[in-house]
Amino acid sequence: MGARRIRRDQRNADQAESRLLNGERKVEERARRDKRMRALVKKAKPPYTPAIQSWLSMKLNKPSRLITAEEVATLLK
Repeated sequence: MGARRIRRDQRNADQAESRLLNGERKVEERARRDKRMRALVKKAKPPYTPAIQSWLSMKLNKPSRLITAEEVATLLK
């Protein structure tokens, strides 16, 4: 048992606790962001802002340059 292992074990325990605490918060943040972005996409027309492109890319799991209007429409339904 060296000092490095003790520090590593303590760091791992702290990180696990942090994930539990922050994970719940992030779920709520993602839900709020989804709601906000859906409203923005409904109002906006292509070309979308970089923030909207990033969100669409994440939701559709493809690069923003390959996203079509039909895919956006099906996502908003």
